[in-house]
Amino acid sequence: MDTSYWGSSFSVMLFKDALTKENLLKYYVKSETNVLYKQGIKQLEEQGFDIVGIVCDGRRGLINSFENIPVQMCQFHQVAIVRRYITKNPRMPAAIELKEVTAMMKQTDKESFEGALNEWYDRWKSFLNERTINEETGKSFYTHKRLRSAYRSLKTNLKWLFTWYDHIELEMPNTTNAIDGHFADLKNKLRNHNGLSMKRKIKFIDEFLKA
Repeated sequence: MDTSYWGSSFSVMLFKDALTKENLLKYYVKSETNVLYKQGIKQLEEQGFDIVGIVCDGRRGLINSFENIPVQMCQFHQVAIVRRYITKNPRMPAAIELKEVTAMMKQTDKESFEGALNEWYDRWKSFLNERTINEETGKSFYTHKRLRSAYRSLKTNLKWLFTWYDHIELEMPNTTNAIDGHFADLKNKLRNHNGLSMKRKIKFIDEFLKA
């Protein structure tokens, strides 16, 4: 499940069956909220669907909102989170290595990734704990705050990054790419129809997602 935006006040929240590739449910919403995602899962269950697993992005509070359903956090979104902290082309050796470890995520198993991440931390622990003193206030702060945040994000979300591996029998994808690609195709087609009224745009989206 994922949401795509058109401007600041119009978006589509889509729920898709990862196995059959069928679009099951969509909402036109002003903004993406955990309440709406939970509402969508509940609606699908009320319609008779058996939700055996969920793949979603890592928005705050969402991945731990479903107590009895295995949840896979999209690994692509996790890579993007790390990239936002250390940039696409980091210069510090520690950040370069963390980027390489993060890139392993999509092509390795849970134990290998966790081992590589722990090795990285052991090697750079002292560097991460370096502090800088503010000469005006005399107070200190972590020197490499963004690098620390990137590592903390990986460590915090690790529980949900390999749900597909822990529940291999469910054949869960490890990303929301099936929906992301769907949205990208939809937006490209809509660009060829610039100037559509909101009513016609919604009709276009309805037919596209139905197809």
